Formats: sequence, structure tokens, C-alpha cells
Amino acid sequence: MTDFGSHWHVVQTHPRAEEKAASHLLRQGYGVYLPRYLKRRRHARKIVTISAPLFPRYLFVAIDRMTQRWRSIRSTVGVTHLVCNGEDPAWVPERVISDLHSREDECGFVHLDLRPRFALGDKIRVIDGVFDACLGLFDGMADHERVAILLDLLGRKVRVVLDRDAVAAA
Repeated sequence: MTDFGSHWHVVQTHPRAEEKAASHLLRQGYGVYLPRYLKRRRHARKIVTISAPLFPRYLFVAIDRMTQRWRSIRSTVGVTHLVCNGEDPAWVPERVISDLHSREDECGFVHLDLRPRFALGDKIRVIDGVFDACLGLFDGMADHERVAILLDLLGRKVRVVLDRDAVAAA
């Protein structure tokens, strides 16, 4: 394959070393793209929002194989290896990178499509809060952050709205 110009390639990093690898690759003159999103996680009974890599342990690097010595990427701090097809680095179509960029907000975070994880009527178990360990039926999304479920309480179905992270499939 003959390369003219730079193409995007995939680099695998050490666990939780995406930022370190990106900064060292930038210092070497490579173009780097590390897509990030806002991740909600539970910590000490609180839900916090943190910035996290969209693809943990992976980032994209732009390499012009005609002018850059791409084999040096393998020995970069934080990098495990460059994803290859045989001996040649595997390239990512420009459309993939542009699609990711188009989903970014003004702060640079990729927005994911938050479709419900459940279909209407699916059995759901509450895993956190007052109704912990109760079973119910999925009744829809109340908004993009909360789900509505039908719980059997006192002999009848009661609609309860909970945080989407407080429920799981039964």
C-alpha cells in the first residue's frame, strides 16, 4: 500500500495511561485524538460525573508514513503497541474520526446516544436506594437521566421514577 499524507491509526496504551501516551506522542510531533465523554459513576453512595476515555486503553494517532518514523511509537511511554495488520499499521477511515468529532460538544466531550437499555415491560431489579432489591417492570424513560418502573407495592402497581444507574436487568 502506498501512503500519501497522514492517516489515522490506533494505539493501545497501558491501563489508565491514555493521557500520558497522548502527551508523549504529541511531544514527538504526531497528531493525537483521544475522544472523551462524561461518565457517571457511583462513589461513596454518591453519583459523580468524571471525564473518561471513550475507548479505554486506546487512542488515535495521525501518522504520515512518508515523513514520520512510525516505529518509534512502539517505544513511547504509556504505549503498549500500535495496532497493525501484519507488519503495517492498521488505519482508521477519516469518516470515523470526523463522526466522533461531530458528536462533540463545545467542551470536547463526545455525546453518546442514550437510548433506554430496556424495552417496555422488561423485568427490572432496583439495585440502589429505598427500593433496593425490589423487582418491577420497565415503563419508559422519565427524562434522559431517569427511568420509570412499575413496582408491586401494597398489592397494586405503583409508578416510580429512579436514576437510570439505580436499576439493572432482573
